Amino acid sequence: MIKFLDLKKVNQPYEQAFQDKMKTVMDKGWYILGDEIKAFETNFAHYCGTKYCIGVGNGLDALVLILKAYIQLGKLQKGDEVIIPANTYIASILAVLQADLIPVLVEPNLETYNLDPNTVEKAITSKTKAILPVHLYGQLAPMKEINTLAKQNNLLVIEDAAQSHGAVLYSQKSGNWGDAAAFSFYPGKNLGALGDAGAITTNDDALAKMIFAIRNYGSEKKYVHDYIGINSRLDELQAAFLSVKLPNLDKENAVRKKIAERYLSEIKNDKIKLPFFDGTQNHVFHLFVIRTANREELQEYLSANTIQTLIHYPTPPHHQKALSYMGDLSFPITEKIHREVLSLPISPVMTDEEVSYVIEIINKF
Repeated sequence: MIKFLDLKKVNQPYEQAFQDKMKTVMDKGWYILGDEIKAFETNFAHYCGTKYCIGVGNGLDALVLILKAYIQLGKLQKGDEVIIPANTYIASILAVLQADLIPVLVEPNLETYNLDPNTVEKAITSKTKAILPVHLYGQLAPMKEINTLAKQNNLLVIEDAAQSHGAVLYSQKSGNWGDAAAFSFYPGKNLGALGDAGAITTNDDALAKMIFAIRNYGSEKKYVHDYIGINSRLDELQAAFLSVKLPNLDKENAVRKKIAERYLSEIKNDKIKLPFFDGTQNHVFHLFVIRTANREELQEYLSANTIQTLIHYPTPPHHQKALSYMGDLSFPITEKIHREVLSLPISPVMTDEEVSYVIEIINKF
């Protein structure tokens, strides 16, 4: 079986370095907000080109903390509207709801699966206070156009960068395009921890100061609590593991891109719609997502031929029971995407032979 993602194989080259880091942490005896998290925050901020990185518990918390910090700072108020792509993973929407804000879903661009500036512009009202572009599947949203709209309408821009570690647009990295950005280091991400982990990047001094506090019980000084905070701190050990892997991120992204280029040039099947890619560094191929009207048939066929695939995502957010109040909304483009998408195996540990086999089998479908 060609696994969709073999995490054991992905992390195996780092095993000795992980063990060394674990010993370092154990020997220091400092397990929360220690040297390892400070080092990773410094290194990841430098990598993204931002002034700050704040390590938090996971990607969802990263989004929630950004929004709650802006409320504390008076830049957002409960009940404000936030524009979000309708085809995102539900976490983007949950974060807005958990901050007592109102998610306004808009249709994406069918070619890129990312926000369409035209639909964003039409959705802006007097209640709109932020745009939350999601760099879905690893490809950066059209940030230049989104930032122009935001500036014209005095809106915040908050990147959901959970899938786009290392993507570059006009020489500017993911995480450095908005007022703030949220990252996930879930194990399957391009930069993945060995458990839940996340981070926020920003160049905003006041925002960073606020998030450093509210991630830690609303406290800047031990036992002094100035804000209603939560407990969401990047684990010291996960920070150490991420620091081990970060130097290889660009190299591993390059392998993903090479596999994607082979898929794009060698898969030739009229039943399959290949993803858009302009050949630049704006896509790090966290996922390689094709579309087909025969998804179930194709997935069963690939499984029978020992190729594992996944669906990202089978049900659009507005059709989820948790968001039943959105059930009457209609998003034809989003619904088509969720009905047809299928993710092929892609990872830095796939062999050329495995890639060739996937291409061969798909072309016979």
